[in-house]
Amino acid sequence: MVITAVVELAKSAVVKFSDVVGERSKQISGAVHEPKRQRKILLVIVCVAMLLDNMLYMVIVPIIPNYLETIRTYKLVYPPSTSNGTNGSLLNATRKPVLERSPNPNEDIQIGVLFASKAILQLLSNPLTGTFIDRVGYDIPLLIGLTIIFFSTLTFAFGESYAMLFIARSMQGLGSAFADTSGIAMIADNYTEESERSRALGIALAFISFGSLVAPPFGGILYQFAGKRVPFLVLSLISLLDGVVLLIVISPFSNRTRQNMQQGTPIYKLMIDPYIAVVAGALTTCNIPLAFLEPTISNWMKETMDASEWQMGLTWLPAFFPHILGVYITVKLAAKYPNLQWFYGALGLVIIGASSCTVPACRNFEELIIPLCFLCFGIALVDTALLPTLAFLVDIRYVSVYGSVYAIADISYSLAYALGPIVAGQIVHNLGFVQLNLGMGLVNILYAPALLFLRNVWQMKPSLSERNLLLEEGPKGLYDAIKMEERKAAKKSHSSSAGNHSMSARLVDSDQEDSSE
Repeated sequence: MVITAVVELAKSAVVKFSDVVGERSKQISGAVHEPKRQRKILLVIVCVAMLLDNMLYMVIVPIIPNYLETIRTYKLVYPPSTSNGTNGSLLNATRKPVLERSPNPNEDIQIGVLFASKAILQLLSNPLTGTFIDRVGYDIPLLIGLTIIFFSTLTFAFGESYAMLFIARSMQGLGSAFADTSGIAMIADNYTEESERSRALGIALAFISFGSLVAPPFGGILYQFAGKRVPFLVLSLISLLDGVVLLIVISPFSNRTRQNMQQGTPIYKLMIDPYIAVVAGALTTCNIPLAFLEPTISNWMKETMDASEWQMGLTWLPAFFPHILGVYITVKLAAKYPNLQWFYGALGLVIIGASSCTVPACRNFEELIIPLCFLCFGIALVDTALLPTLAFLVDIRYVSVYGSVYAIADISYSLAYALGPIVAGQIVHNLGFVQLNLGMGLVNILYAPALLFLRNVWQMKPSLSERNLLLEEGPKGLYDAIKMEERKAAKKSHSSSAGNHSMSARLVDSDQEDSSE
């Protein structure tokens, strides 16, 4: 009897507990899938993915050169004898060999190729991933990108040869082509109102900046005190958690009505659009100084100002704060004066150009921080102003599907960072560090007037676009459905006002007839 009572009590307790857990799960699921809350959670997921990708890009800066030196091959060398006596032959016979690292004359080239391999593969993959994203949506490519980044990070952690590190770096480029493009496109798709879109993309850019600037000290400290594997294992754990949260929030592999998904404009057609081409050129140009300075500025600091290791490691960290300030200012200005986005980008290019020309004049660490801060401030102006412009151009000129257009943006970034580690060193070697900076500054200043071409973009009317012609066939997406409803409402209000006007006119006429009678 006692045992039966205990069993029944246990069963009832389990049932009550399961009911409570089930009810709580339903509440959490309902809260997660509530549209506004889901949009915010997706923004967090994308921002973490951006943070992770850029930390992986920069975390190897303090690790790889030292680690490649430790895995260099050794050879047995007999130290030279200092004896000149009659027993010199006996001393030579009893000398003990020592291990000496084999010199590697191509080590600088190997490091440059390793750094550039990520951007090169990302550059080659983006035309394909952009089309793929347009076909299947944004969630599955983002999950694929996080999965590839997870495995590439584990390969970095456990790889012990240059070949394995090269494979890991290349895998990261492929993962970035999926994750970066689909993440930014997902933000543009979820935030259709221009001021909200600028704010959301600004938040993502802040995470990108934070990841790029905090990664070198993060990697250097953990590498020094915990070994090579720890920083990569921490980042792989972050990517795993981000992917799990994405699965919970969106359920990418659930039943999907793909027949109702709108088809995006082919990427080649977007590439030849003059407005998109100008924006893509500006994104490449503004990132050239950062991409070219990262692999060259440390050696220049060591030679010019005898900089210490910690100074070289913290070179870019102070620039994070003006970058955030630039994002904040641009978002606020864009909300009030959206038609001046081109001006904010042009101003950013001029600031970047002037800052780049000023860098070689610095003679100590404190002076160098000032132009680097202005440089990152200018980059924030350009990126925050022009990334939403790409989505706006697609909205008014094509179909509101953003995979291909942000693949073009990613190509623009990747082009600068693919050339930087390979070309910058050769320019410094052949022409000098001063000439490199003057050339980059001049290119940015000369490109700024090209953004005048965008000055009338925000006055364009959607009725002249391919998108609007497609809307005549019926809405194929959320953005188009909203626009269609707005158009119908406008027509109804116009027709009702016209009807009321005609009715009032008839009443006036009838009154006049009655009075005349």
